[in-house]
Amino acid sequence: MDWSIPGMVALASASDAGDDSDATDTSDETDGTDESAGTATGAAGGTPLLDVADCAVSYGKVSALRGVDLTVGEGEFVAVIGPNGAGKSTLCNTVSGFRDYTGSVRYHGAEVSDQSPRDLVQQGLVHCTESRDLFGYMSVEDNLTLGAYRANTNVDERLAFVYDLFPALAERTGQLARTMSGGEQQMLAIGRALMGDPDLLVLDEPTLGLAPVILDDISEGIEQIQANGVTILLAEQNVTFALRHADRIVLLENGDVVRRGSPEELREDDYIHESYLGG
Repeated sequence: MDWSIPGMVALASASDAGDDSDATDTSDETDGTDESAGTATGAAGGTPLLDVADCAVSYGKVSALRGVDLTVGEGEFVAVIGPNGAGKSTLCNTVSGFRDYTGSVRYHGAEVSDQSPRDLVQQGLVHCTESRDLFGYMSVEDNLTLGAYRANTNVDERLAFVYDLFPALAERTGQLARTMSGGEQQMLAIGRALMGDPDLLVLDEPTLGLAPVILDDISEGIEQIQANGVTILLAEQNVTFALRHADRIVLLENGDVVRRGSPEELREDDYIHESYLGG
């Protein structure tokens, strides 16, 4: 088993938690894929930082992803939205090297299946999982410091960056992670991922179950992360949150891409309005 500490993607957790809900029976073929949506391209043109092409993932006869196409350009923020079980967590785990797949998933131009999760972390792909994977009996600062374990970075500078981003963590440096609120733990999980100085930050459901006041803190933090030029792939059920932050949106349902476009375009989409924005 490969425990890639900077990304804190504990393989047992990433393999077992959340993925089963993404799976759908292959016998239940879905219609409704928006053929006019086309294939997304990176904002800067040229070779994207992440390029997913015709990607399919299955668990035996059960399909979780079906021919997914997705690109993320350097400095871009792409959000994958969809209901629980759509395949979002499976996509994140596949991009991070934890799932076998058919098709192609390329990071920095190299096929992900040819690399270990450890290799990907060292190349700047850091995955903040839905389950957070914190070390509960370790302090806030110890959890953060571990995030830089395999990164070639100045730990003190990264700590200062994270504490500036989330001041609540600076007030709790010695507190055990297990004693923190859910929102504080989410800040810690994101902060630890940032300690690895990522080129691509994969965020899986960072707003899940958070109170509105904490959601505002996470939102402000993500805006600062964007301003620092970090490329982000977000998997998120909170469509309003995704529309607020992302440069491009991809709607995933039952493992299929059914819509894609800019936030402005999808706000005007009748299906998005009726199904995800309350009509």
